[in-house]
Amino acid sequence: MDLEVVLPNERPDLPPGRPAELARVAEDLGYRTAWLPDHLIPPGAFGDVFGGVYEPLVTLAHIAALTSRIRLGTSVLIVPLREPYALAKQVATLDRLAGHRFDLGVGTGWNEPEFAEVGADFGARGKRTDATLDLLRELFRTGRGPGGGYFEPRPAGPVPITVGGNSVAALRRAARIGSAWQSAGLAPADFGERAATLRALAGDRPVRATARMQWRDDAGTTAGEARAYRDAGADAVAVHFGGEEGSESRMRALAAAAG
Repeated sequence: MDLEVVLPNERPDLPPGRPAELARVAEDLGYRTAWLPDHLIPPGAFGDVFGGVYEPLVTLAHIAALTSRIRLGTSVLIVPLREPYALAKQVATLDRLAGHRFDLGVGTGWNEPEFAEVGADFGARGKRTDATLDLLRELFRTGRGPGGGYFEPRPAGPVPITVGGNSVAALRRAARIGSAWQSAGLAPADFGERAATLRALAGDRPVRATARMQWRDDAGTTAGEARAYRDAGADAVAVHFGGEEGSESRMRALAAAAG
């Protein structure tokens, strides 16, 4: 089972270099992936829940320049809030800048007022997400838009897509197009049930199952819960370690406790 880190991105006064510092620590400790959350207009203060103060794609480009091995991803980008062609250009550019270390974590969103604020159709978010992902795959594969326009840079290979969310629709989307699925706040037993559903839906397609969880009171408790996810079928556990202050020591403690 791989350990991954969800970088803190909840404080408006977070020093801009801090996410990259923490990603470098995670890289040195052997964490597989560093994730950043996404919100354009959250329903309340960013606080300890929503995250997304710094725009994740821009921030991950900065982190990519200061790391060399750790994978980088969004957990998760709210696709139907993004203009599809601009998103395709951003993803392809980031994939090139990061040396093909980027995982596009995607979700449909859940907060209707956020959609209203940016003028997006909340009811059509699932269809818009699927249409955008289909467009990205076609642009990356052919280098041509539906109207014949040219698209570059084209990624060297498929950009891995991680589908986030606990719904059956998310599991179906992950089984259809995802390289991975990432849960959100599920207990290990519930995670195991959905992981089994995912694998049944995916059939022969290999799709990694990742459990996203919060840091608990100490490294031993957190490591114990991570093992429970592993036993329930997790290929990886992505841990949000709380606020940025003290994150390094918590990451080190979990890496040691988890072996």
